Amino acid sequence: MNPLSALRVQLGKLQRLAQPYFLPLEDGTTSGGQFLLLVVALVAVVVGSTLVLLTAVVAVSGSLIPELRSRFLPGVPQQVAAVWNGPIGAILMVLTAAGLACFVSFRSRLRQGRWVPWVLLGVITLLILVINGINVGISFVARNVDNTLVAYDRDGFWKTVAIYAFCLVLALPIRALQSYLIPKLGLLWREWLSGRLLNRYLDHQVYYNLNPNDESGEEIDNPDQRISQDAASFTGTSLSVTVEILSALLTFFSFIIVLWSINASLALLLLAYSAGGTALVVFASRKLVMLNYQQLKLEADFRYGLVHIRDNAESIAFYRGEQQEGKEATRRLTGAIRNYDKLIVWEALISVIQRSYDYFSRFLPWLVIAPLYFAKDVDFGVFGQAGFAFSMVLSSVSYIVNNIDRLSAFSASISRLEGFQGKVEALSREVIARGSAEPTSADVEVPERHRSILVSHVDLVLPRSQRCLIRDLSLEVNNHQRLLVVGPSGCGKTSFLRLVSGLWPAAAGHVERPPLGDLMFIPQKPYMLLGSLKEQLCYPLPTDRFSDEQLRHVLEQVRLSQLVSRYPDLEIKQDWPRLLSLGEQQRLAFARLLLNSPCFVVLDEATSALDVATESHLYSLLSERDMAFVSVGHRPTLTAFHDTVLELDGSGAWRLLPAAGYDVARHG
Repeated sequence: MNPLSALRVQLGKLQRLAQPYFLPLEDGTTSGGQFLLLVVALVAVVVGSTLVLLTAVVAVSGSLIPELRSRFLPGVPQQVAAVWNGPIGAILMVLTAAGLACFVSFRSRLRQGRWVPWVLLGVITLLILVINGINVGISFVARNVDNTLVAYDRDGFWKTVAIYAFCLVLALPIRALQSYLIPKLGLLWREWLSGRLLNRYLDHQVYYNLNPNDESGEEIDNPDQRISQDAASFTGTSLSVTVEILSALLTFFSFIIVLWSINASLALLLLAYSAGGTALVVFASRKLVMLNYQQLKLEADFRYGLVHIRDNAESIAFYRGEQQEGKEATRRLTGAIRNYDKLIVWEALISVIQRSYDYFSRFLPWLVIAPLYFAKDVDFGVFGQAGFAFSMVLSSVSYIVNNIDRLSAFSASISRLEGFQGKVEALSREVIARGSAEPTSADVEVPERHRSILVSHVDLVLPRSQRCLIRDLSLEVNNHQRLLVVGPSGCGKTSFLRLVSGLWPAAAGHVERPPLGDLMFIPQKPYMLLGSLKEQLCYPLPTDRFSDEQLRHVLEQVRLSQLVSRYPDLEIKQDWPRLLSLGEQQRLAFARLLLNSPCFVVLDEATSALDVATESHLYSLLSERDMAFVSVGHRPTLTAFHDTVLELDGSGAWRLLPAAGYDVARHG
C-alpha cells in the first residue's frame, strides 16, 4: 500500500473512532462531511470571537489606560482598525455568523452533553490563537531589543524589555489553562469511549464470541488492554496531536507572513527544506508503525502471562510448575525485547535524521540575511527576528519530522482500537441478524403454557469447524422433566448445554428455550465475581432483593454454615476463588441458584467436587423447588434424580432412554 492510501485508511479509522463522541452518527452513516463542516465552523467562530475580543481589549484599554496601551500594545490599535475598515473584518463576521448557524442547525444531535467537547475545543483553539498572537508580538519585541542594543538606546531597551515581560506574564496563565483543558477533555472523551466499547463488548455476549474456546482463528488479542490502555492512549494522544497540528498551522500562517515580509527567498528556501526533510523522514519511518503495533501486542501478551501466573498461583505451586511457567514468561518477554531492540534501532536512525535536519536549519537564515545586512538593506534586529520566525515556521512545517516516533505509535494504537471496535460491532450485527432470522423464546416472550426447552431436528457443529457432534436431534424438556446427558469425553455434552443455554447457534434445526430469567446455567467451575460475599450469592440479581437472614439461611441449606461463622459480615470482600475450595464454590453456586429460583437449570458437572451425600442433598433441594433441569454427569447416583437420559457417542448419533435402570458406568 502506497503512503497516500495508507494515510487515507488511517484517517478513515480515526474518523470512525473519534467522530461519534463529537457528532453522533445517524442511520449508521459516517457523516464525515458534516463533521468536517462543524470543525470549520468552530474555527470560524473562534477566529471571529478572537477579533471581537481583541477589539474590546483595545477599546477598553484606550479609554481607561491610554498611556499603558500605547506602551504595551504598540501598533495594535492601528492594525485592528485596519481589519475593520477593510473587507477582512466583514468577511470574518459573515463566517462567524455562518459557523454559529451550523451549530444551531445541528443542535438536535448535540444534546445530552455533546456540546461540552465542542465548547472545550473552542476555548482551547481560542487560547492557541492568543498564544500565537503573543508569539508574533514577541518576534517584533526581540527585533527591537537587538536594535536598541546596537544603537545604545538605554531607554528604548528598557521599554522594550518591559513589553517583553508583559507578554510573558500574559502568556503564562493562558498556557496553564491550556495545559489543564486538553487533558480534561481527553479524560471526558476516554470515559465516554471506554464506556461505549465496554457496553458493546458486553452486549449480545460479544465478549464470549470474541473469546471462544478455540481462539486460534481470532485476530483480536487482549481486549482488556484495548478497552483500558489503548482507549486512554488514543484519546489523550488524539487531542494533543490535534492541538499541536492546529497550533502548527496557525504558527505557519502567522510567521510565514513575517518571514515573507523580511525576505521572500528565505521563506521559499524554508518551504523547500522542510518539504524535503519531511519526505525523507516519512519514508524512513514506515517501518516504525509496524514495529510499534507489534510492540503493543507483545507487551500485552507478556503482561497477560504474568496475570495468568498470579491467577493460577496455587495450581502452579501444587504442580511445582515454576520452571515451565518461567520458560513461558521468558519466551513472551524475549519476544517483546527482540521487537523493542529493532524498534530502538529504527528510532535511533530517525533521531539522527531529525538532529541533522535541526542542525542544518540553524544557519540557513544567516546564509540569506547576511548578504542583505552587509549591503545595509536591513537592520541588525532582522537577524534575531528572522531566526525566530524561521525557527517557528520550521517547527510547524516539521511537525511530522519531530514527532514521527510518537505518530507511529499513535497510528498503531488507532489500528488496534478501531480493529477491536469493528470486530465487536460485526459480532453484534451477526447476533442480531441471527436472532432476526431465527427468533427463539430467549428473544421473544413465550406464553406460560409453552415454556420448555424444545430442540427440533438440530445439527450441532463446532464453531469454525466442520465437525458435527450431534445430528438431527429432537427432544423436549418441559417444566416437570429432568434430563441427564451422558457419553464419552469429547462427545459434545458441554456443547449441547451451550446450545440449550443459547451460547451456540444450531447449524440446522430449531431451538426454543424459556426466557432468560427462567433459565440458569451452572458450570463445573462456578464463576466468582470481584465483590462481596453478598454479591456472590445474589449474582446476577441486585443485592437489595434479599435480606441478610435469607442469605444466611440459604448458605445453611447448601451446607456452608461455616461461611456464616467465618464471615458474619456479608459485605466483606475477599479473593473468593483462592479462599474457597472447588467444592465450596460449587455449593455457593447452588445457593445462588436457589436465590434466583429459575424454572429451568442447566448443570455441567456442577457437583463433581462434592461427595455423594452432599450431591444428593443439593439435587433434592432442586426437586423440592420443582425445578426442571438438564445435567451432565458421570456418577451412577445421578440417575435417581432424572427421568430421561440423553446418550451421545460423539459421531453424531444419540439415544433417549429412561433413567430408571440406566447404567451410567456401562453406557457412559
